[in-house]
Amino acid sequence: MNVTRGFTGRPRVANPGLPPGQYDAREDWPVLSAEVTPDLAATDWSFHIDGLVERPYTWDWDAARALPASSYEGAIHCVTGWSKFGVRFEGVSLDTFFHVVRPHGSATHALARSHTGYTTNLPLADLTGGRAWIAWEYGGAPLAPEHGGPARLLVPHLYFWKSTKWIAGITLLDHDVPGFWERNGYHPRGNPWAEQRYSGD
Repeated sequence: MNVTRGFTGRPRVANPGLPPGQYDAREDWPVLSAEVTPDLAATDWSFHIDGLVERPYTWDWDAARALPASSYEGAIHCVTGWSKFGVRFEGVSLDTFFHVVRPHGSATHALARSHTGYTTNLPLADLTGGRAWIAWEYGGAPLAPEHGGPARLLVPHLYFWKSTKWIAGITLLDHDVPGFWERNGYHPRGNPWAEQRYSGD
């Protein structure tokens, strides 16, 4: 996917809930991926957390689905300029997974990876405190493959490239390691309200 700084998908409409430079996609949910959508069945999906943790752990589909459910309702924002309001995702809070692995006090960053090999980096603080989920339902239905199903990382307060599709795992680190888009000129954090789209913003 090629994205340029001059992207203009639709005219901007004044909306106090929109971060700067965004437009309301309304019923649309554009499909934008760095890779081809994989043929990944729920029975073949797994999620692993390792790195600076006391207990590295892997969950298969059934084990992850057996954890206490959690949901997110609100908005999502894409670096290409669209925002979508009134979304509802169901899954499990990432805090629940971290409670099992017990991150070390020295852990400051995370590298999330997809079953396709895609990666993205995040400050650990952006993944804790009820700010991130592993999500497998959208609007009461299974998450569609083109939107990251069977399960994706959901970090809705950051631009959506940080919400890794087809999530496979997270490695906790004591330093920042750029992921795919970050190595290709995107901002290391991606806060929509600060318009952190590109390196140097």
